[in-house]
Amino acid sequence: MNDKYRRYNFKFYLNASHAIYLSGKLGQSHPHTWEIALDTIKIGDDFVQFDAIERMIESYLIFFQDKNLNQTSPFDSMNPTLETISSYFKDEIGKLLAEKGWALIRIEVAETPSRSYIIDLSDDYLSNFAPFDTTSRPSSGASERLSDEADRLLDQILD
Repeated sequence: MNDKYRRYNFKFYLNASHAIYLSGKLGQSHPHTWEIALDTIKIGDDFVQFDAIERMIESYLIFFQDKNLNQTSPFDSMNPTLETISSYFKDEIGKLLAEKGWALIRIEVAETPSRSYIIDLSDDYLSNFAPFDTTSRPSSGASERLSDEADRLLDQILD
């Protein structure tokens, strides 16, 4: 493949309940089938094993599957709103992906088919590739090519 970056979208489903605090009062616990959509970039030309990435994310999410989030760490010590849950999963899933050479560009978490919350990281995506800088330092020419490619990709994302 000639493309240095390749974008992929993954969707996962999580059955879990939660109750949120409003005005200091805990509301009624209720279930959701959360849809978690991940927009990712794979760096490099190596073969992409979708099932390995899917299994990794599913293995992470299994901890929350069929649970009451209010009784599950870390949500047992924070208000498990759609926004809080999305932000937490963004951080944790982003780390898992980065360990495998992927960058999380966007996460969308829906608690119903008509209500979702989106965190778009496309402006910050270069910082998501930080693990690559620690494993091998590219030559100055490679750094310039990476920067040019990053600029090209951002232009595509923003268009």
